[in-house]
Amino acid sequence: MPIARRAQFARATVLFTIAGLTLAACRKKPAAAPAPAPTTRVNQDSIDAARRAQEERDRAARDAAARDSAARAQARLDSIVNAARATLNAPVYFDYDAADLRDDARGVLEAKLPILTANSGLRIRIAGHTDSRGSDEYNLALGQRRASAVKDWLTGRGIDGGRIEIVSFGEERPGCTEEAESCWSQNRRAEFEVTAGGERLTVPGGAQ
Repeated sequence: MPIARRAQFARATVLFTIAGLTLAACRKKPAAAPAPAPTTRVNQDSIDAARRAQEERDRAARDAAARDSAARAQARLDSIVNAARATLNAPVYFDYDAADLRDDARGVLEAKLPILTANSGLRIRIAGHTDSRGSDEYNLALGQRRASAVKDWLTGRGIDGGRIEIVSFGEERPGCTEEAESCWSQNRRAEFEVTAGGERLTVPGGAQ
């Protein structure tokens, strides 16, 4: 083979080898693709954080609802107990110069009866009062008869007489001071005071 031809062949071989090496190098570069993996981890952390935040909000909402429900229940109970106390304290009224119980007075006492029955430790004082007409001695005796009439009605329906104290103030403690029937009618009364056992009141039906 002529020398010139051999030289051309050698150069062609070298060029072909270089091209092959370059092509091989280019084919190996895509191997670095797995790098995006940290993005997946970041996304999962965000999802976990969002889930925990939602769980915390849900827990706070449940706690708030439970507190609100308990507060409403306590408010209802307080209302029932306060109504029972008002019933216990409600006075009864009498006709002029009389100690007999009127129908309206019996209705007031009927309302007191289940509360007194449900609270065996409850003790009360019944105070008899009169209007200003008549002597002091007569009015003290009349007030005593009025308080006794109320006590007798309660004990006749099963309330232990040892739980009931009676006292008379006659005309000494008027609820109204005008000299007119509208005031006298308010002063002819028996008043009630809880003297023991009223701190924790049981309402008929089980509420306390």
